[in-house]
Amino acid sequence: MTNFINEFGIILYATLIYTPPLLYAALGSCFSEVSGVVNIGIEGMMTAGAFTGTCVAYFTGSPLIGFICAGLAGMLFGALHALATVKLGADQTIAGTAINMLGPGIVIMIARVLFDSTDTIPLTPDQKIPTLFKGVFDTTTVFGRFMDNVFATYASTYLVFIAVIIVWFLFYKTKFGLRLRACGEHPLACETLGVNVISMRFLCVCISGFLSGLGGACVTMATSNQFRPISIVGQGFIAIAAVIFGKFRPQGALVGCLLFGLCSGLKVILGGSSGINMHLISMIPYIVTIIVLVLFVGKSHVPAANGKPYIKSK
Repeated sequence: MTNFINEFGIILYATLIYTPPLLYAALGSCFSEVSGVVNIGIEGMMTAGAFTGTCVAYFTGSPLIGFICAGLAGMLFGALHALATVKLGADQTIAGTAINMLGPGIVIMIARVLFDSTDTIPLTPDQKIPTLFKGVFDTTTVFGRFMDNVFATYASTYLVFIAVIIVWFLFYKTKFGLRLRACGEHPLACETLGVNVISMRFLCVCISGFLSGLGGACVTMATSNQFRPISIVGQGFIAIAAVIFGKFRPQGALVGCLLFGLCSGLKVILGGSSGINMHLISMIPYIVTIIVLVLFVGKSHVPAANGKPYIKSK
């Protein structure tokens, strides 16, 4: 029984470590997709946030400033995507692909200039996102070790679960959320009621970039302690899959991200003790992503105007 509790606590800890980056990005994707703009550039925005947050935390010594700047970096790329798709009417899929190529390319170039490498210098514990409730629980007992595994986690983890509640309230309990959802369903009707569809979509894509940047920072400032070109690989697309699984709702995206976070955590746990080929174990999150997309993509209610450029009537 003791071993079961210990192992269960470790699995929960791993899940809570790998879920927040996906969940930040998924919440960002919800803003963009629900407003009617397809954003597959999430991964590029996460990469920009991961690099910026790590660099700012390294040079300033402040994880808070680094975390905020990571969101702003993601927002900048979100604004580029919004400019191309919302303002200029570019194909949203192609623009998102361009962001995914542009983000890593720019940050790797900057990394070479600053650090003479594609990697950044590792962060010290004081420069990483702080851990809450560390040392509060008595780890000499089974219950204490379980509580330490579950609750002694990074501040960004607590923040993202609060963000889910805030986003849900914003979507379904406010006038802003009603207008946001209407822009993704019936933009022409919104215009007749005086809602500026262009401005609303532009803002939502920028918010999408900001949250994606925070997700990227979670990877390099919490899960690990340094930016590398492979830090984000695949996580942006997994976050999008979680949104599809969750039917484009924040609470559904939470469930999807917990599932994928569990898979990523199992990948690490099994890789260290199972004796199974590491390459096969590394495939777990991506195989689950494909299965989820096959099973749920047809059942998701995609906003009616999602992916359709809106041209304001004169």
